[in-house]
Amino acid sequence: MKKIANIYKQAYSGLSSATWWLSFVMLVNRMGTMVLPFMTLYLTESKDYSVGKAGLVVSIFGIGSICGGFIGGKLTDKFGFYYLQLSALLGGGTLFIALGQMTSLPSICITTFFLSLVNESFRPANAAAIAHYSKEENRTRSYSLNRLAINLGWAAGGALGGFIASKNYELLFWIDGLTNIIAAMLLWLLLAPSKNKATAAKPVKQEGVIANSAYKDKPYLAFIALTIVFSYSFFQLFTTMPVFYRKELHLTEFYIGLIMAFNGILIALFEMVIVHNLEGKRHVLQYIMWGVALTGVSFAMFNVFPGAELLAISSMFICTVGEVLAMPFMNTFWISRSTAANRGQYAGLYTICWSTAQVLGPSSGAYIAEQWGFNALWWFIGGICFIAAIGYKMLYNHLNKQAAIA
Repeated sequence: MKKIANIYKQAYSGLSSATWWLSFVMLVNRMGTMVLPFMTLYLTESKDYSVGKAGLVVSIFGIGSICGGFIGGKLTDKFGFYYLQLSALLGGGTLFIALGQMTSLPSICITTFFLSLVNESFRPANAAAIAHYSKEENRTRSYSLNRLAINLGWAAGGALGGFIASKNYELLFWIDGLTNIIAAMLLWLLLAPSKNKATAAKPVKQEGVIANSAYKDKPYLAFIALTIVFSYSFFQLFTTMPVFYRKELHLTEFYIGLIMAFNGILIALFEMVIVHNLEGKRHVLQYIMWGVALTGVSFAMFNVFPGAELLAISSMFICTVGEVLAMPFMNTFWISRSTAANRGQYAGLYTICWSTAQVLGPSSGAYIAEQWGFNALWWFIGGICFIAAIGYKMLYNHLNKQAAIA
């Protein structure tokens, strides 16, 4: 027991206090994440809009998040990560509350777009802040701690949001907005430049160093393209997969909830320890390659093995292992390509790739399942994951050759 305790102690030790505070701010912020998971239900149940109109609003949210990633990346490099995080939290909180007061479809669409743009501009600034507060040797663990805070916050917010939605949908917008504003207040109290020496008040400029554009970094653009493929596949886990569990495997809603919770529990218990033991031992693209390949296996196995409950649990386990191997080290890769002067651009592009997948994944995945069946969807998802894994391998070989020539 003592040995296990020491393993966990080592996994969480060595991180800066600013990293812990920032993760705490993220936890508070994500604990209030209630609007987006219930947006479709709110629009169809409370506002009596059709599923098509509800889907339009969700798509607009995705488009706004793509714009927010681009603008947030640019503004982070120009004004610094701290003030952009603060502005995004305050602005997003205000717009969440405003969205709950909108009554017509045009006003809901317009407010949703600007809410998403402002709210998602937080992500590149937050990613740059984690890089700033961490050291190279513990950077991946710093991002994993942030992911842990996000997962815990999502779990708490989703569970509480379901209860609140059954009573009053409008309260979701107030709680989401107020937790954004409370997170902004905590950010100011704990990490303001005047209160915390680790926070840079302005963007860090390195004399004599030319900040290259992320949009001209061809290996990084290849990485982004491959990551869009992976994230497109990964989003099926929370969109089309629950429908498959219910319609094809005939699992109960309660059991489906347990399977989804299983993913979060595994990440919370083991990701930091696994990352601590892997960090720095191999090139990050090697871990990413295997993680993406395992994710493909987790989808394709539904077409190979029989079963229901045990098959679903086994698939989720393999998918979670793939997630733990891939996602933390994806952050490490983009950080390694950037400098303090252009980090916002790199973080912005990384945010955009996930937002793009969020727009494309749910609708097209559902369409494939409706037209050709879930078997075709799982072969497709498994196939593109394997292709992406090969792509990461090729990128690794290319970078190795570049390093050898240099």
